[in-house]
Amino acid sequence: MTVVAQPAASMRRSVAVTPVERIHALDIIRGFALFGMILVHFHQKMRVDSAGVENLIPWAVWIFVEQKAWGAFALLFGAGFAILLRRLDARGVAVVPIYLRRLATLALFGIVADVGFGFRILFEYACWGVVLLVVRRWPTPALLVTAAIAAAARPIAAMLLPPAVDAHVAALTSAADVAAAQGSYRVLLSARWALFAASFPPGWRELLPDSNLALFIVGLLAVRLGVFDEPRRHARLVIAWMTFGAISWALAWIAPIGSGFGIIEDQWLCLAYVGGVVLLLAFRPGWTSRLALVGSAGRMALTNYMVQAIVLDALSSGYGAHLRLRPYAYVAAAVLLFSAEALASRAWLGRFSFGPLERVWRIATYATVAM
Repeated sequence: MTVVAQPAASMRRSVAVTPVERIHALDIIRGFALFGMILVHFHQKMRVDSAGVENLIPWAVWIFVEQKAWGAFALLFGAGFAILLRRLDARGVAVVPIYLRRLATLALFGIVADVGFGFRILFEYACWGVVLLVVRRWPTPALLVTAAIAAAARPIAAMLLPPAVDAHVAALTSAADVAAAQGSYRVLLSARWALFAASFPPGWRELLPDSNLALFIVGLLAVRLGVFDEPRRHARLVIAWMTFGAISWALAWIAPIGSGFGIIEDQWLCLAYVGGVVLLLAFRPGWTSRLALVGSAGRMALTNYMVQAIVLDALSSGYGAHLRLRPYAYVAAAVLLFSAEALASRAWLGRFSFGPLERVWRIATYATVAM
């Protein structure tokens, strides 16, 4: 038997994404999540305490946005990788090497974001994303149980086991904080690298899954069940997820039950946010065009995330502006930065199919420039 190599045209078909295939709701939700993360980072890195009515702003960010923006991003991460796996399976392309190359490239971006600018989440996503490859064919009940275990693992371990105190990591964290307040980027880079290197080998806490994996699985299930493909058909399921998220959030703040065992968790409010946008766009399609600018930012989520990491680190750290803002000012600054990203994304996507870092990611994923 003669084995014929897969032609380049076939590879191009395997990686192309047509406008019909693109799920615009995911881009729009991703855009809103990016704005939420910008707002939270301004709140965390540059906040100056205030009083009176203005003090309601940091309170609202803490209660309604902090952790929820990351939660929405994690759910979309799981959904995005599930869509990738679905497309590869449908086109008869080898899944494992492509998927692992995609995660490895994301890990490299994560190291740059972490060591260079103090933003850590991408590397963690890349590591836990491997689990999706393992569990992707599990039945839905098994996935739900796995998500619940992932959400509960660290809270239960924290209750049952003594707190883990790593004096070396604590000292490195303190050194990085001091370096961030000073004026030398070289010293800050060295401190961050030492802190990143100290995470290997990981401690028992880092080896346990957390809410990110739980939300990855929720995103995978949403794709499997067709929630994003046919949201009107699955409106009751979406409303049920939204209700669970809202009730869990309310119980976490109003009547907390210990640690909530990871099931009662205020971060699950992100399910209400995601579901709300999905249903809005499904039942009011005109909002898709109204929110197209937000969707443009979401289509270039990786590029925009790295840009905001660079900008926010330069604005907040001692080597840059060392900026500190009152709540009114940092909300305005967050809106301004996101608007700039969204407008730049629309202009870029008017000429190119993918953002600059998204294209690099795809080239590394598929090991080809023929796209």
